[in-house]
Amino acid sequence: MSQERRQDPRRAQPLSQHVGIQKIQRRQRIVFWCLMLCIFAMGLLLAVERHRERRRIEALAEQMPIDAPTAVAETVTLDLANDQDGSIHPETRQIALPLAVNARARALIDHLLAEYALPGSAHSLPPGPAVAEVFLLPLPVMGYVADSSSSATSTAGYRATMPVPSDGPSGLQPQHPGGELAVIDLRSSWVNQHPSGVEAESLTLRSILGTLHRNLPRIEQVRFLVDGQARETLAGHADLLRTYHVRDTTTQMDSEDPEPKNP
Repeated sequence: MSQERRQDPRRAQPLSQHVGIQKIQRRQRIVFWCLMLCIFAMGLLLAVERHRERRRIEALAEQMPIDAPTAVAETVTLDLANDQDGSIHPETRQIALPLAVNARARALIDHLLAEYALPGSAHSLPPGPAVAEVFLLPLPVMGYVADSSSSATSTAGYRATMPVPSDGPSGLQPQHPGGELAVIDLRSSWVNQHPSGVEAESLTLRSILGTLHRNLPRIEQVRFLVDGQARETLAGHADLLRTYHVRDTTTQMDSEDPEPKNP
């Protein structure tokens, strides 16, 4: 018995060492997984920042004019909207514009919407490229009406249109000789971020129409597309299926302007 008792401490010593090693290994595993978690989080953060920077550079590239601008800046008038009182007021700017008329129209709209993306804007809109292209067509042209079939409307708000003769009631006739129709193709990435509301959407459209009216008088009518397709509304209210007559928009829209419309 005495010999066995003398052997007990020797047996207990390896057991205590084994328990200590297990504790050290557990701590090492905890430290290891914490380091792995930090590495993963840093990698994810770097990937997000890289993607954000790439989008910023692409946005700057999209805002570059397609055609070379004129050497000297010219005076243009922008119809700027104000959300406080729902008004439109003209302001002059010195801007170098391209020579081609459709490129001038696009540049005017780009500069107008860029004003709304500035901090402290009276009509705040999302930044980034908004206009994919502007097409000009001489009037009269064939008109389009919305397809009344229920299956024509998609979940994204797009809707099919059907052509009608240019001499029909929905045809697009010029008000003056040489009048043109401007088809403005907006980007869905910008449209989907536009604030929803009857007045906010109406002010955006009125501002665009007024700016085109003041600077490019040959443009008499305007149609809007989104990613090359007809879309029911801008952000749930302002009608994008109709054709707008360009005119001075310093006053409120008349009865021909878009009515509130549910998405």
